[in-house]
This record gives sequence, C-alpha cells and structure tokens, in this order.
Amino acid sequence: MSHLPQRPHSTARPDLRYTRAPVPLHFPEEAEIPEGKTHLTLRTFLYQLLKFALGPAHSVGSEQFVYFNAADPKKCLAPDAFVKLNVPDTQFGTWKTWERGGPPDLAVEIVSPNEDAEKDWSDKLARYFECGVVELVRFDSAAPEGERLRVWDRIDDDLVERVVTSDRTTCLTLNLGWVVAPVAEEPVGLRLERANGELVKTAGEAAEARVRELEEEVRRLRGG
Repeated sequence: MSHLPQRPHSTARPDLRYTRAPVPLHFPEEAEIPEGKTHLTLRTFLYQLLKFALGPAHSVGSEQFVYFNAADPKKCLAPDAFVKLNVPDTQFGTWKTWERGGPPDLAVEIVSPNEDAEKDWSDKLARYFECGVVELVRFDSAAPEGERLRVWDRIDDDLVERVVTSDRTTCLTLNLGWVVAPVAEEPVGLRLERANGELVKTAGEAAEARVRELEEEVRRLRGG
C-alpha cells in the first residue's frame, strides 16, 4: 500500500493561485493561569504516569490547548491530562483536532481550589461535549470520600455521566481502572490500577521498585 506524504498545514504552494489572500487566525499556545502546588503535583504525576504506561505509540498531553474549531480560536480546552490513542507521541504546542486525527479519546480535569467549580464545570462540560471527547474524568481531591471521582462517557453521540459510588471505577479508554490513592507527598490523588489491583507505576516509581528488588536480592545472596 502506498502512503501519501503529509502536506504541511497553513502553507500555500507557490505554483497555485487563489482568489484572495488568507486571513490568518492565531491559536495561542500559552495562557497565564495560576496553579497551586497540590494541583501541579497531581497533574504532573498523572501526565508522567500516562506517558510511561502508554509509550510512544500514543499521544499524551497536559495543559496544552485543544482546539476543536478551525474557524474559532476561542473554541478550546486545556485538559490537565489527555490521551489520543494510536497517534504517535510528538512534541506539540497545541492540539488542533483537524490536524491530529480528531479529539482526545480521554481527558482528565483536576479541580483547582481557585475556580468557581460549578459555573466553570458547566461551561467545560459543554465544550467537551462539543469537542467530541470519548471519556471525561473529573477529579476533586478536596471532595468527601466517594465523591472525588466523576466520569462521563460518550454514548450514542451524547456525553452521559457514569454512576460512580466509590473512589474507584473503570477506565474504558485504557482498559484499566481509576482509583483514588496517595500521590507523591499528597495523601489523595488520581491513579490507574490493573485488574488485579496493582497500581500502574510512573517511570520513577518503576526505577525505585527495581532498586529495592536488587537490594533485596543482594541481601538474600549475602544471607542477610
């Protein structure tokens, strides 16, 4: 099967003529939004977890703008973490759905204490619905136990909230499970677990676990 080369976007061929000059649109890569240390810790951990668990075959982002309307830069989101399956990971400044194979399959929002939770969330939920995200997770570390985790699934072109009655539920996108558990120095964070209850590790955690295994092996060989 032959593969067509990918055409550079936003670049006109010099041998073609057009009826008018293009009117460029600006899609920003950054915004000045304050972030508390707890939010930073939880977000960074989740990004590292997803990136290590999925590997380079799938795209993972964190706080990059996701644009889903090529005619309107205001139509955007900035998930705390997101995944697009089967699109090789690259260094991207923004995620434009019309250039990168569609919207994220999975998006995660970690509630920040400096936001008007209900008002902001109503607006975000509407935009995630419009964007086309398949699985949406909302995590609030400050909520009571059993209410920290909320999930929406796209069913029959609707974004429907799943019934979650504990701090644990499935992650349909990744065939894993969401679980509330300690993260770094934070007593309450969002993690992934396997079917047997084993926590999915970050690269750093996997390295630390390997060091402990080697130390235990050395002690065993020394008879200690």
